[in-house]
Order: sequence, then structure tokens, then C-alpha cells
Amino acid sequence: MFWYNHDVSGWGWFAMSAGMILFCALIITVAVLLLRTLNQPHEHTHAPATPSAEDILRERLARGEIDEDDYQRRLSALHAGPLIKP
Repeated sequence: MFWYNHDVSGWGWFAMSAGMILFCALIITVAVLLLRTLNQPHEHTHAPATPSAEDILRERLARGEIDEDDYQRRLSALHAGPLIKP
């Protein structure tokens, strides 16, 4: 019955070619997205930077919680280091 001329017609070849191109594009897209996801830095692993004691002291002065004399006194105490009591 179908001994001869049972090949795919012209539109069949076109459909197979287009399908193969789309399939390859899908595989490449998935590979690129997977590589981008794996190479991204993890933002949640970084600890937030904590302000130094001088930064906190400057912020308190800027907010008006302490005056300039108090700021200078506390800043000199910070630079003097810890007090050692006998």
C-alpha cells in the first residue's frame, strides 16, 4: 500500500526544522538561566555593616541628643582606651 512516496511532505520538513530550532533554543535558554542562577552572589549571607562607636557618637550629636562638649569628652574617652581599675 505505502511502498513508495510515504515521505514527509514539504510542510512536514518545515515543521520539523522549526521544531528542532525551537527545541535547541529552549535547551540553551534553560542552560543560560541555570548558570546565571548558580553564579549569582548570595546576598543573604553577608552580615550588615555595624556602625562604629564614633559613628554612633556623631549621629547622636547630629540628632541633638548630646552637645558638643559632651561629644568631645566622649570622643576623647573612646580614643583613650579602656580604663583599668586596680
